[in-house]
Order: sequence, then structure tokens, then C-alpha cells
Amino acid sequence: MQNIRNIAIIAHVDHGKTTLVDKIIHASKIFRENQQFDDLILDNNDLERERGITILSKNVSVRYKDTKINIIDTPGHADFGGEVERVLKMADGVILLVDAFEGPMPQTRFVLGKALSLGLTPIVVVNKVDKENCRPDEVHEAVFELMFNLDATEEQLEFHTLYGSAKQNWMGPDWKNPTDSILPLLDAILEHIPAPKIDEGTLQMQITSLDYSNFVGRIAIGRVKRGTVSENQQIALCKADGSIKKMRVKELHTFEGLGKNKVQTVQAGDICAITGLEDFEIGDTVADVENPEPLPRISIDEPTMNMLFTINNSPFFGKEGKFVTSRHLRDRLMKETEKNLALRVEPTDSEDRFLVYGRGILHLSVLIETMRREGYELQVGQPQVIFKEIDGVQCEPIETLVVDVPQESSGKVIELATQRKGELLIMEPKGDLQHLEFKIPSRGLIGLRNNVLTATQGEAIMNHRFSAYEPFKGTIPGRINGSLISMEGGQCTAYAIDKLQDRGVFFIEPGDELYTGQVIGEHSRDNDLVVNVQKGKKLTNMRASGSDDNVRIAPPKRFSLEEAMEYIQKDEYLEITPKNIRMRKIYLDENERNRMAKKEA
Repeated sequence: MQNIRNIAIIAHVDHGKTTLVDKIIHASKIFRENQQFDDLILDNNDLERERGITILSKNVSVRYKDTKINIIDTPGHADFGGEVERVLKMADGVILLVDAFEGPMPQTRFVLGKALSLGLTPIVVVNKVDKENCRPDEVHEAVFELMFNLDATEEQLEFHTLYGSAKQNWMGPDWKNPTDSILPLLDAILEHIPAPKIDEGTLQMQITSLDYSNFVGRIAIGRVKRGTVSENQQIALCKADGSIKKMRVKELHTFEGLGKNKVQTVQAGDICAITGLEDFEIGDTVADVENPEPLPRISIDEPTMNMLFTINNSPFFGKEGKFVTSRHLRDRLMKETEKNLALRVEPTDSEDRFLVYGRGILHLSVLIETMRREGYELQVGQPQVIFKEIDGVQCEPIETLVVDVPQESSGKVIELATQRKGELLIMEPKGDLQHLEFKIPSRGLIGLRNNVLTATQGEAIMNHRFSAYEPFKGTIPGRINGSLISMEGGQCTAYAIDKLQDRGVFFIEPGDELYTGQVIGEHSRDNDLVVNVQKGKKLTNMRASGSDDNVRIAPPKRFSLEEAMEYIQKDEYLEITPKNIRMRKIYLDENERNRMAKKEA
């Protein structure tokens, strides 16, 4: 029986989880001396590297002093909470990583609460103590208070604390005396994290995540809770509806370093991957054939937002993407729900429109961005918050919003948040920043980030997390300005844009191909305006002193995918193709738009 430790690394976004895992991997000498590797070894998909965030949880294992340590790197964003909730089931302990300046943040609270309620043993690592203005001792106190507020047990409150800097590659018990390696952390894991508790009895293993291979299909990953599992063994799969199916295990792999090792049997306590199972879902239990006992299902928090996904039916459809039909769209969304637990897809009354429910704007935008990179063309509507009726009262999701902002612009942030029905709960200085905490409806957060960053010259740090459903707070003012809409199709000209610049801000450049009904700018007033940006200059062979001035055009306003999702109005779609993101009116023809507006009124 080998020694095993299973740990999950949890932390807020950007506190250094993935960097810490890199250093542990290096310290355990998985790589040969001459092997080349980059930073952020685990963030291996393009989206994660570009955004600098972890989206999918990953498993690696390292060997240290004859003990196998299975490490699970988890996402820090609350939007990917579905990932975190299920992988914590595989761990016996957690390393809570906290930034030595920022301290525990709202997302830290969310994940830590889940870990403590599962009875996991925490080790606290105060990271980035080489930062200026850092306050490790205060942060340590704050972590203790947070654990106390989350009803930690007495054993959990006696947590072991280490200080250090993952980037500088050291950890130690005292932040004033840097050590020369990260090994004290590995020693602490062996000493303080308990070995897996082995229950006596027949096989039980809950499937907590999925992998996919083009050769063998879907692979079930989970931790063996009791008993052993072997190659070619007959097992029973306990499903959500109570049915039990008999299957056979084809191959077994355990995690070794960054890859997997094929093995004959896996003992209780280790994390393994099984191939050969069909038609399984996350949360199903692999059990003994003679005496199948299912484990309790994984409960996942409800989605708080939905968006309409539909096929691209603009005049430019099929020009830039490979997958454009409703069948492609439906198959892709259904495939996503298999491994993305917090996502739900519902069909609507029309064959080519789907309602997709998710945790927030970021959760949905990562799905959309992944799809457009795979070659899909689609359109999405404005994000809508999900309302519920509780005891006959209409309720909406409320979030905790935390903003750290320089003192001089804190007034503007408070004003923007209170306009959107936010209540200021806490205001205190933190280093040279002002720390603000609000309670605000989820509707109020859509489009707020842009306004706050503009008002604070980009210096605000914003985080939010879902707290509860509360009674409806009343109407919230949306976008004040109307849209500028293209009157005709074709290339736009610099001459026409120059003459219309006093009407608003444009999102396009001279030479862009447009179609009728495309949203090409923001009007300076509150109504929509149809403009002709295709008309060229009347040419003549006469020279005149005033008419040949140079055209001077302000640079266009560019949107990221999330900003565009937050920006569009109810009567607009976002057209997303592998090469472009365009905004458009749902009804491209002006007369039809007016007719529909009258109908609604």
C-alpha cells in the first residue's frame, strides 16, 4: 500500500495558484535536466494563457519522500464554481493561497466555505510577501477570522501557516527570513494533511470529472473511496434516476507527473481514470456488481443568468465559419453540458434557438470564445438575470461586490453602484487604497465594470460573487445612449464617417464591409439613428479652396467579447464568427423595426 496525499489548491484569481504548482513540479524533478518547458505548465489551453486565469481544474501528481502527492489546481473565479465544487470531493486537504497584500477576497470565501463544509484540513500559504506594502500578519488574522465566520471546526482553526513567494521559489515559517526552497511546503503537506481515510467494504468511486480522447471516447475520473478497482472488472454504474447498469472496465490509469500511467489495479484513496464506461454523467457512482451502493450526488449551485443562442442569419452568414447550422449548434451545446456542470441548455419553441443558463457573463463568454475558435458562427441575445418566485414574492439574485480603488475616485464608484440599487456595507482604508463592499442586484452588474473603469482611469479592482436571492429591488437604468445603424450594405467611406462624427462614437473603420441594420456606433442621444456611411464624395475637376480639407477621423471604439455582451440592448444581437464580433438589430429592416416597436408598446 503506497502513501498518498490528495490536496486541492484554492485561491482567489491572480493570487498565484498555477505558479505555485509550477514550482512544486520543478522541485519534485519530474522533468529531465535537459527538458524544455514554459511557465504556467498546467494552463495549457490558449484561452487560459491569454487571460491569465485557470478555467478547468487539472490533476498532476508528484513524488516526495516515498509519498505520492496528487495535486488538483482549481479555478479562482466564482463563475467556474461548478468546477471547484466537484473536484474538492477528491481531496483530503486544501492549500489556501492568499495574497500578502490583498488578503482573503470574496471568491476565496466561496471556495473555502465549500472546502470546510466537506471537512477538509487546510494549510494556509501567505504568498507574494516580496510585494511592497504587504501585510502578512494582518492577512493571517483575516484568514483566521474568515474561517471562524465560516463555522470551521476547532481542528480546522488550528491551521498550519507558511509564508513565502512562489515566484521567488521559497516558502518558510517566517516571512522576514526567506528560505532557499519550496520544500518546507511539501514537508508541511506530509505532516499536516491526513492520508486518505479508507472505509472497509466493496468498491465505491464517484465520477467527479471527465476527460475525452479521440481514440477511446469519454474517460471517467474520480477518487476510489473504498475497495479496489481492476482492469476487466465488471462494475455497476449507479445513475441519477436510480437505475443501475452493468459495465466492464477496459483500462485503468493513475496520474503520474503531468501524464497518466496504465495500471492493473487501483487501491482506495488514489485518483484514477477509467476508460470503457458508456453513458455516464458526473456524479454517478462506480460500485460493486453484487452489492451496488451509490454515493450521495454532487450538488451544484444554480445558474443565475441566461442568454439566447441562435444560428447566424445575418447577410454575412457562412462566410467566415465552418459550423453554421442549427444541428451543429445544438450538438455542440449538448456536448458542453456533459462536462460543464453549472451550464444548462433548454430548447425554445423554435428549432434554431436555445436558452443557455450559466453562472455569469464570464462563464458564458468563455463558452462562446471557445466555440468561435472551433469555427462556429452564432448569434447571442442580451444576458438576462433569472428571477424566482419565493413564497409568492418575486426575487432576484443579489451579489456581494468588492471594489478596491484609489481614495480620490471612491466617490464616483459609490455613486455608480448606488444608481444601480447597490447598498454600501463597508468602507475602510486598505494600504493606500479604499476598500468598498456593496450588496447589489446581479442586473446592476451588467455593464458596470466598463463604467467603473472609465470613472477611475482604470485603477479600480472589482470582484463579485453570488450571495442569495432577495425580493426584487425595482427598475435599474440601462444604457442611456441609442445606437447608430447602417442604412445600406457595402464598404463605408472615410468621407461619410468624417461628416457624421458629431452624431456619436463609431465602432468601425473606413473600408469595413457592413450590412443594412448593423450597429456601427453609439448615438450621442437616447434614440436610435439610421445613417448612411457608404456615400462617397462627389467628384469634380474644379478646385475649390474649402472642399479639399483632409479627413480627420477619431479611432473607433473596440469591444472585447464580454464588453459587447454587456453593451447590447434588448432589441439587438451579437453576431459572433471566428474572425469578427458584430452588433446588429434583431430586425434589420427599419420599417419592420418600427412595426415591432409599436406592437410591443
